Amino acid sequence: MNDDKPPSSQSQQKTLIDRIGQMLSSDPQNQGELLEILRDAQKKHLMDSDALSMIEGVLQVNEMRVRDIMIPRVQMVVVSKDAELETIFPLVLEFGHSRFPVIEEDRSKVVGVMLAKDLLAQAIKDKDKKVEDIMRKPMVVPESKRLNVLLKEFRTKRHHLAIVVDEYGTTAGLVTIEDVLEQIVGEIEDEHDAEEEEYILQRGKREFTLKALTPIEEFNEYFSAELDGEECDTIGGFIVQQLEHLPKKGEKLEIERFRFEVIRADNRRVHLLKLKLKKDK
Repeated sequence: MNDDKPPSSQSQQKTLIDRIGQMLSSDPQNQGELLEILRDAQKKHLMDSDALSMIEGVLQVNEMRVRDIMIPRVQMVVVSKDAELETIFPLVLEFGHSRFPVIEEDRSKVVGVMLAKDLLAQAIKDKDKKVEDIMRKPMVVPESKRLNVLLKEFRTKRHHLAIVVDEYGTTAGLVTIEDVLEQIVGEIEDEHDAEEEEYILQRGKREFTLKALTPIEEFNEYFSAELDGEECDTIGGFIVQQLEHLPKKGEKLEIERFRFEVIRADNRRVHLLKLKLKKDK
């Protein structure tokens, strides 16, 4: 009989949990100390880097707000409630979304959400119907809602998209369950993302959200800038180069007329940046 059998995956998992539990018995006093313990666990091979990145993403989701990741109103793909169903097919085919905000007069007033599957089912029966006949009641959330709370609401209410409103009740943008999950597991790409990727999202007159993978050339072209991209290809790499270390969430950098702030980063790379343009003197 061979007594040197390799341990089962279940026993390995139990040992891993026990060892991490022993490390956590040091009673971390804040999130920073907790992250240091987990990073030390990763260095000691108690967990892999992907697992650590996900845990860091979960902790960051607890602090982030809907306004940090929402698609701004000006970039929403919308349909009018008065549009006839047969006129909507080209839009659905072009963008490939499963859900579309339905507006009444303009983008500031969203009155419903149209599901592509509802459109297909109803258009076959009656092409003369209008969007308002098949739209569903939208889930509405404030800009200030925490992402962890939003994720729980998405799960309990079985919604995949929410309309974001500002303090005056005006539509500010939209957010999807995929947007929230990407903060934990990283970018979730589908066939439509592969065709066209949005690197720069405008949040306000002088505020933007940038993916760290934004090419320097695209950044310079968008903002009529001349950032030096000889030693790095992306804006995330440029930030790391300027700071001379891998930044953490909340770190800021000012250069020329740009004010950068790290929104999401882990122990391996920067993921998301906030950009504010300084006012012209």
